[in-house]
Amino acid sequence: MAKTDLFESPDYYLLDELLTEEHKLIRNSVREYVKKEVTPIIEDYAQRAEFPKHLIKGLGEIGAFGPTIPTEYGGGGLDYISYGLIMQEVERGDSGIRSTASVQGSLVMYPIYAYGSEEQRRKYLPKLATGEYMGCFGLTEPNHGSNPGGMLTNYKDAGDHVILNGAKMWISNAPFADIAVVWAKGEDGKIRGLIVERGMEGFSTPETHNKWSLRASATGELVFDNVKVPKENILPNVEGLKGPLGCLNQARYGIAWGALGAAMDCYDTALRYSKERVQFDRPIGGFQLQQKKLAEMITDITKAQLLVWRLGVLKSENRATAAQISMAKRNSVEIALNISREARQMLGGMGITGEYPIMRHMMNLESVVTYEGTHDIHLLITGMDVTGLNAFK
Repeated sequence: MAKTDLFESPDYYLLDELLTEEHKLIRNSVREYVKKEVTPIIEDYAQRAEFPKHLIKGLGEIGAFGPTIPTEYGGGGLDYISYGLIMQEVERGDSGIRSTASVQGSLVMYPIYAYGSEEQRRKYLPKLATGEYMGCFGLTEPNHGSNPGGMLTNYKDAGDHVILNGAKMWISNAPFADIAVVWAKGEDGKIRGLIVERGMEGFSTPETHNKWSLRASATGELVFDNVKVPKENILPNVEGLKGPLGCLNQARYGIAWGALGAAMDCYDTALRYSKERVQFDRPIGGFQLQQKKLAEMITDITKAQLLVWRLGVLKSENRATAAQISMAKRNSVEIALNISREARQMLGGMGITGEYPIMRHMMNLESVVTYEGTHDIHLLITGMDVTGLNAFK
């Protein structure tokens, strides 16, 4: 039987006062959607390692796909605080569901909007916004993760089309995606984005199985075997790595808010449990070591809330740097992982069961700490930003 979702959002520093009425309305509507549609079913889907496809339509309806894309293309036309709050609430439900939304909005809709032609925008964006079309993003390869510039996927000119060959790996949404925004090298060695459509001959999307993390998210490969891609499917307005890295900045921004949502859910669960669980004739929340855990959790959450709020203001003003986004992504995921592990301990044996969301969040976050730039890579981005010295090479 589905349990009632009792989540209450921590706001220790009264940060709601920094939000507009519209921000709060958007957040609350997404929170209600997650409580009604996601949390009652997500444990079951995670246990079965299945993506709940029936949620796609609702995610489109609540504006989770491309919330910052202008309304003329079907997006929400919202600011970046709104986008962050939507991702926070969706990931509070599950990181895998937020991954689906992040990929659709930041990695598929954003490049088509930012780098695409007007024809491409009008053809794809409205259908992506509703979820009628689902997309995926092909950058990571079997042998090139943190170093995407080494990619081997390539295309060759063949008149009115190009011939695409190669493979991409660890691709969220791949098994059911209608289109893929794929980054590949041309014969000139320059990287460009191509929109590859399901049904193109030689294009396949085998599913990745046996994951212990993001089990309610569909992950797969993209395989290109002499795929003919029309030249009008090439994104005309960007070349080089700045294209895919610009998309990743959008997605990392969403993760900075999203991972915080997972942290808040683990904290809220542990806090409620600590008041109800009695040992040695008193609630465990009355013991010093348990209070230490909870006090550290709420402190870290509050610091992260301030960080992502300020980042959201800068992003909406188009002033946020890639390095600032890196810091927030890394910080939010780190505190979320630490909080999930401490919360799991507070729940004892119950913490490993599907009765509570903590173990699922913990396993999901093990992917979130790696994708869209690993924990260590983001540290080096900050290090390079403050010293001016490149430690990557």
